[in-house]
Amino acid sequence: MEETQKTLAIDALNRIMELELAGVVKYTHYALMVYGYNRIPIVSWLKDNANESLAHAHRAGELVTLLGGHPSLRIGPLLETHQHDIGDILRESLAHEKTALAAYYELLRIAEGHSILLEEYARELIVLEEMHQDEVNKMLRKPGETGSFQG
Repeated sequence: MEETQKTLAIDALNRIMELELAGVVKYTHYALMVYGYNRIPIVSWLKDNANESLAHAHRAGELVTLLGGHPSLRIGPLLETHQHDIGDILRESLAHEKTALAAYYELLRIAEGHSILLEEYARELIVLEEMHQDEVNKMLRKPGETGSFQG
């Protein structure tokens, strides 16, 4: 991989790491703010997402160091909307996942034709993020609705 591409890849991976670390904070916060009858399974799901985000951040950081870069100490944007209805939390989660997905697509664009390792990593995470988006989309639908959530 040429130095220019390597620098672009490191920057993209650091952006991914920052977004995933923001996901850890967001999902942890959301898990604390869930109330009501369905609290336990939703809290469990949110905690699982926080753990997954941490694992994704760690993988991105490992790739930064593999490329000879320095992992970022920053965390992506943390927006507190003070909206804690389950629907609000899920819509914020969906927006966060779309941002992360775009970052993985950007890494794929940078890596294509330059690094199979980074291409495969980006593709794997794109699959996971798209599946997660679909899961959140289904959670946002009213019971019995089959069409995608359009919120």
